Amino acid sequence: MESFSVLISVYIQERADLLDRALRSILVDQTVKPTEVVLVEDGPLTPELYTVIEEYRQRFPVLVSVKLTQNEGLGKALNAGLKACRNEWIARMDSDDISLPGRFEQQLQYIVTHPDIDVLGCAIDEFTSDENMINATRLCPERVNSYIKFRSPVNHPTAFFRKSSVLKAGGYQHCLFMEDYHLWIRMYALGMKITSLQASLYRARMDMGTIRRRGGWKYMRSEAAIQSLLKRKHIISLPRFCLNMVVRCSARVIPSRLRAYIYKSLLRKPVQATLLPANLYNNTK
Repeated sequence: MESFSVLISVYIQERADLLDRALRSILVDQTVKPTEVVLVEDGPLTPELYTVIEEYRQRFPVLVSVKLTQNEGLGKALNAGLKACRNEWIARMDSDDISLPGRFEQQLQYIVTHPDIDVLGCAIDEFTSDENMINATRLCPERVNSYIKFRSPVNHPTAFFRKSSVLKAGGYQHCLFMEDYHLWIRMYALGMKITSLQASLYRARMDMGTIRRRGGWKYMRSEAAIQSLLKRKHIISLPRFCLNMVVRCSARVIPSRLRAYIYKSLLRKPVQATLLPANLYNNTK
């Protein structure tokens, strides 16, 4: 198996208990554990967050911190962490989500047997508060050629990518809320291989607060930047650019409840609120 790093960013507004759950999912529960975890502290944190980080650092020497003196935002934080990662293969992870126990093992098995891959994601199971109560699944296709023209082709926190390929494409660049989509477009334009496993190996929280944050004029400006990049890279035509601008920008200014309906009904694979056994993935510390 390849050696690999896990790249996480955390900032002051995040909850210590969720960071604890996220770190446990990658350092305790995994069938194949990372050789390095790079945690970017994006500005000063709360005492509770520092306590969790120090507890895990004492137990797991593979955990190292990159400290930024002030909050720089996700893109700059991930670039700082990217430079600090010592391995060629890097797995992304959000600080309030959960990687299921077989995630790294399955992704590693795929990249070993598909050496031409540059970015590998997987499906995400979404929940509201109980991680064992799944509401929907967010799938990305194995073939991204058509999909990338309208939506991000990889679920960002599930991405397993080559460090050299990301750096060759220019790393993370500023595009508020959409740094990942911006990166995938640039990598795709260079002919790099992007795909996703169809298995759900990751769990993420999705509530009204999350959906509400995905609206507004700042989000719409980022949409415009994404569509302009797709057009400049000759991935979409002018008519498709105009259609995307109307559809995607409109979704950012409609009421949050309507946006939630669109996400659940059109952009997700709905499930029948599946309740999984409480101890299936919740190993004790």
